[in-house]
This record gives sequence, structure tokens and C-alpha cells, in this order.
Amino acid sequence: MSNAQKALVMAAGIFLAIALITLAVVLFVSAEDSTKAAQSNFSNLQTELSQTAFTVYDNTTLSGSQVVNALRKFTDQDQFGIQIKTGKNPVGQWYGKVINISVPAESLDYGSVVGVAPGILSQVLDEANINYVNPSGKFRAQLIKDRSNVIRGITFQQQ
Repeated sequence: MSNAQKALVMAAGIFLAIALITLAVVLFVSAEDSTKAAQSNFSNLQTELSQTAFTVYDNTTLSGSQVVNALRKFTDQDQFGIQIKTGKNPVGQWYGKVINISVPAESLDYGSVVGVAPGILSQVLDEANINYVNPSGKFRAQLIKDRSNVIRGITFQQQ
């Protein structure tokens, strides 16, 4: 084999290596875009699924026992509060976190967490307490959403 043939074989090998590297980079870039799109879709789906736990409480009428169950279920969630307004306490009591609902819904502060709520579960179970929730009572549920459309709380008002 002459030097010219060796040089041609070496050049062909280098050209083939460059072509393979280019192909791998092109495939990687297109796969990266697909991966980003899939991650975005998965994130949207995860957000929707996390919000579906609250859809049963969106402008519905529930029994008092369902209100107590919701309190047990959601009171320990971070950045989430539950307000229960009973016939004896029309102002209501907050459980979990206190959510700012005193400003107009268009305000930037609406739906923000103000602090830790003073209410405890034993209050809703004690018939002598003004925050007692009658298991057979009827309550109107309403979701509280912040400016980012994230559900921050639920208010239950006895009817």
C-alpha cells in the first residue's frame, strides 16, 4: 500500500468519524426538544391531577361529615387553608393556614397565606363549641384561588 492510499483511507476514516459525530449531535438535539416537550406535558398533567382532588368542592353543597372529612384530609397541606362558617359562628374559623380573602379577588394579595390558623379539629367535633360542624348539616363549598390560579383554600358556609 502506498502512502497515497494510506492517506486516502485515513481521510475516509476521519470523514466517516466526523459524519457519525454530526449525526449523533443532530439526533441528540432533536431528542432534547422532544424531551422538553414531554416534560412540559407531564408537568401540565401533574398540575391538573393535583387540582382534581378539589373539584368536588367547587361550588357544591356538602354534608357536615364531608366537611369534617375534607378538614382531616387537607388541613396539613402546606400553603392551604380551610375556613368553616357555622350557624353559630358566621365569621368562621380557619384551619391549617389563614388565607387572605378580605381584599378584592383582583388584588395581588388575594389568596396569599397570611399565617397559621388557630382552629383545631377537636373544635368541629365538640357540640358545645361555636365551631361545631353538625354532620347532617348542609354546607356550601367554594374554592379560593390565588392570582396564579392555584387553589389555596376552601370555604364552607353552613346553609
